[in-house]
Formats: sequence, C-alpha cells, structure tokens
Amino acid sequence: MTTNDPQKQNPEEEFVHEDDSIIGTAFKWSLVAIALIAVVGAGIWFATREKAVAEQTIERDDIVAPDKLVQTAADRPDVRFTDVTAAAGISFEHVSGATGEKLLPETMGGGSAFFDYDGDGDQDLLFVNSTHWAHDNVSSKPTMALYQNDGSGNFSDVTRGSGLDVSFYGQGVAVADYDGDGDTDVFFTAVGPNRLFRNDGGKFTDVTRSAGVGGESKRWSSSAGFFDYDNDGDLDLFVCNYVQWSREIDIELNFSLNGTDRAYGPPTNYQGSHSYLYRNDGGGKFTDVSEEAGIEVANPATGAAMGKALALTFADVDDDGFLDIFVANDTVQNFAFQNKGDGTFKEIGSVSGLGFDSTGSATGAMGIDVADFANGDYLGVGIGNFSNETTSFYVQQPRNPWQWVDQANAEGIGSPSRLKLSFGLFFFDYDLDGRQDLLQANGHLEDEINEVQPSQHYLQPAQVFWNCGPKAKSCFAAVDEKDLGDLARPIVGRGAGYADIDADGDLDVLLTQTGGKPLLIRNEQDLGNHWLRVKAVGRGDNTDAIGAEVILVAGGETQRRFVMPSRSYLSQVELPVTFGLGKNDGVDSLVVRWPDGSEQTVSVDGIDTTITVRQGELVSESEAAR
Repeated sequence: MTTNDPQKQNPEEEFVHEDDSIIGTAFKWSLVAIALIAVVGAGIWFATREKAVAEQTIERDDIVAPDKLVQTAADRPDVRFTDVTAAAGISFEHVSGATGEKLLPETMGGGSAFFDYDGDGDQDLLFVNSTHWAHDNVSSKPTMALYQNDGSGNFSDVTRGSGLDVSFYGQGVAVADYDGDGDTDVFFTAVGPNRLFRNDGGKFTDVTRSAGVGGESKRWSSSAGFFDYDNDGDLDLFVCNYVQWSREIDIELNFSLNGTDRAYGPPTNYQGSHSYLYRNDGGGKFTDVSEEAGIEVANPATGAAMGKALALTFADVDDDGFLDIFVANDTVQNFAFQNKGDGTFKEIGSVSGLGFDSTGSATGAMGIDVADFANGDYLGVGIGNFSNETTSFYVQQPRNPWQWVDQANAEGIGSPSRLKLSFGLFFFDYDLDGRQDLLQANGHLEDEINEVQPSQHYLQPAQVFWNCGPKAKSCFAAVDEKDLGDLARPIVGRGAGYADIDADGDLDVLLTQTGGKPLLIRNEQDLGNHWLRVKAVGRGDNTDAIGAEVILVAGGETQRRFVMPSRSYLSQVELPVTFGLGKNDGVDSLVVRWPDGSEQTVSVDGIDTTITVRQGELVSESEAAR
C-alpha cells in the first residue's frame, strides 16, 4: 500500500511490511541479506538481540531438524461440507459501517461464539455485530444476534428481548460462567468501551460498570478469553488490544493502493497498545492487574507499547499447573507469556522461537490455536498470517517445553498457505480418525486488490489441512478445494469456529464475513468412524472447567484435548471436546485433569455418544441416558 507523507508518519512505528508487493520484494532480497549476515554479522546481530532481551534468557536445547518434506501418498478422506446457513434459519448479516472512507476497523470484524446459553445441552449461536459510524448519522441500529438451537441444527432468532439486542461497534466475544452460577455469560470487545453481560437464566444483564471491565473509551479491543491464571478457582479475563486508532489519524494518513483512491492502511503506521488482564475478585468484581502481572510489553527502543494483539489462546505449556498465554500480534513479534505461578508472567516470545517466523521476521498475525496435533508429548501452535506470508506452525521441541521452531514448510502447511490472507484458524478432527486437522478462514482487506496484485483476490476460499498421521513425512496435506464442497466458497473470511450443531458426533463449521453474511457449514462425513464427546463440569466457580485437559486412550493411541473455547480470531468454539476414534469400537481409558490439578479416571460404557463428566464423580453421564 502507498504510504502518506513521511513527515506525518509516527516516529515510533515498527516498520515490518507495508503491502504485498513490498513483502515479495523484501523476501527475495532478504535471502541474500541473511546469507551475508550469517557470514560477517551474526555475532553483532546476536549480541544486539541478547542485549534487548537480557531479562528474558531461557535455557535452550539443540534444535531438532524437521524431516525432509516429501509428498504423502496417504489417502485423504472423502468428506463434504454443505452450506446450511439459510436452511438452518440464520439470517444475520454483519454491518461494518463502511461508506467509502476506508476506516481500518471496517475490514477487521466480526466474531462469533458457539455456547449453550439456555442450558439445554445443545450449542446455540451468537454473532458480534458492528454498526454505522456516528458521523454518518444513520438512524438504524444493528445489534448483536442470538440464535437458539433446537438440538438438531435448526436455529431461531431470539435476540429481541434477550438483553443482547444492543448496538455498538463490536469486534469479538468471550463466553464463560465467570460468576459460577451455572450459566454462561458474555463479554464483547469493541472499538470503544467493552461490555460484559451476565446471564440470568437465559436473559442477559449489562454489568460492565459494576464489574469494572469496560476498559478505556478510546481503546480498540479485539479477541478476549476467560481463564484462571492464578489458580484460585474462578475465571479471570484477558483482553487483546490492537492499535491506537482514530478516524482522524486514519484520514490523515491517507493510505492508497494505486496512488489515487483511499485504501485500508497497514497497522505499521499506528502505535501499539497494551492489552488488559483482569483478576476476578469474586462477587462479580474484577481488578485490572495488567501492569503488575507483567503483560504490558514495551518496545525496548522507544518505551512505547509494543503489542498489536488480534488473537489469543491458552495452554499449560510446561505442565506446571498454570495456564500460559499465546498472543498473535499484527506486524510485531508474537507474545508468549510464561505463567510464573506467583501472579506474574514473563514474556519470552522472541527467545522461545514463538515471536517470529522461520526467517526471523514478524508477520501480519491474525488467528491462533494450540493443540496436541501429533498425539504425542509436544504441542503445535498455528497462526494465520497476511498474504505472501505462510501460515506459521510452531512445534514444541523435545526436552525443553519453551523452545519452539516454525516448521510450516516441513509439515506441509507453508507453500499452500502463502497466497492466502488468513484470519480465523483452529485445529479440529473433521474426519474423526483421531488426529487433529487444521482449518483457516481467508479473505483480503481490499475489494480492489486484484487490480493491483493479480495473484490476490478479495474473496478467498477457506483451507483445510488434513493430518496424515505418523507414517507420513509431512504431518499435513492441503485438501483440494474441489473436495471441500461449500467450505471452499470464496468469501471475505474473518472469524471461524466449530461445534456439533446437529448431535451427529462430527464437528460443523462457522465462518463469518466482515460486512456480509456468515457461512454455517454442516460436516457431511460418512466414513463410519466412531467418536466420543466429553462435556466437563467443574466444581466451585469454574463450572465450565475451562483449562482442563481430557486424555483418552483407544487402540493404543493417546489423544489430548483442551477445554478452551478461546481460540481462532474474535471467536469462541464449543466447550465439549470431541475425540475421533476411527475404527476403534471402544475406549481403553479416559482421564480428566481438572484445573485445580486433580486427576479423575472416568468409566466409559459406550461410544458414539456425548458423556458428561462431573468433577469428583467417577461415573460419566451419557447424553442418551438423560
């Protein structure tokens, strides 16, 4: 994109990339530069980097080289995806407020959440809407949208009178039972003040002011998630903040693609912003502990806020019983917050290998997820990036849980993802074979991008990467668009989530569009694979058991799932976890590691069903028996 007058640019900005063409040119020359640096300047570079992160040293093991990339001959499953949006009763359409001014927030929303708001056992659906800009003086007030599931994948619009029929410039959503009363509450992020709604038996009450989580009125918040960072039994709240933006700054910068018409500008010319960490103090009250907890990260060169956070997820990386935080930052290094167990975090993204891609560069990072993708003792973190940047795929290294290597190319994700601009991203086992696959929602920022960059398109199809299993040299293989059915329909993809909407055991997909209608995609797999779904119910205030791990063994294979709805981009996935069993007709063992550290072995009597596991009760409750 064409930048404005250099005299008007922010002197504290971090220039990482400005447009696709510059990225491409820079990448080619960077190969030469990297070679020269390796010969004559490596010592200086590493000395400088060490000085910058002197407070973040970490013991490192030798990096394990990835297997050589080869084409896999494994047979991909024949699974079709069908658009059921209209047939299911979904009529929602996102309003971005765009009228031609090309204001950056217009191209970044909006999120969605699968959650059981009425406690009847199925997955309902919530859409986050934006609205018209105040300066446009439009009388209509678009609201959020709540849809009730009848249990078979048919939805009814129950927004009116729900308490969520409110209008503001929404972005993302986080859902959880933050007050421990047994029903799921809703937190919205926004351009402007954020909002918290308490669920009172299926009706929602705005408790933002009393809870103390509205944030600053001029902040732009993106993704958010509930988790128990201090292990006190209740759910705290992390809120990602993006760049310091205003309409006045956007208009003054005057971005353009062709030198004449306005365009959506890159985040490089905006200052970063600190995210929020709110501690749950009980009684419906939260306290902002961002600074004292160590999640406010400054640019070491300027002292200004470094983060430009768009997405987050949580996992106990080092198995110490405390949840750590992954944050995807746009055009600056990603953050990895190591939970020290004393109420504080240490940011170690750059030294752990999670901060940058395989070339040592920051990326235009959007969506994020973490999973035990290989059914092993190590994790993978996927991050969706800007066009002409491959999707990042960081693999945890042996012997050191805080050492990661970007193996996107070696594991079959790199090349197929390079041309796509990816937002929502998540791991899920779409064919129920017991291995977690990867999906990403794609779509460009500019509707005229093809006129200046022939390789790029505004509407882009989603991508699915099938997990080939341990016998393949590369873990993932891109599924051909022709084999994805309606999931390959080109859209302006943003948020992405999954849930079993029709109680058939497989995971269906939701993709949102900015300024457009969502796609609710039913998974039509009919492979004869068995499955087991597990809903964990915790004791105390964390009734959702967020942060729990569920470990299943079947046919000698160990699978691990995390009870963590916060993942992807601006969105939330369902709370129950799904295990594909393949052709195994039984479960050898099932163990739940609860957030308080206790372990519970659960008796499983049958498969192809959903069971409820309550903390402290040894016998599971089958959905079929209720």
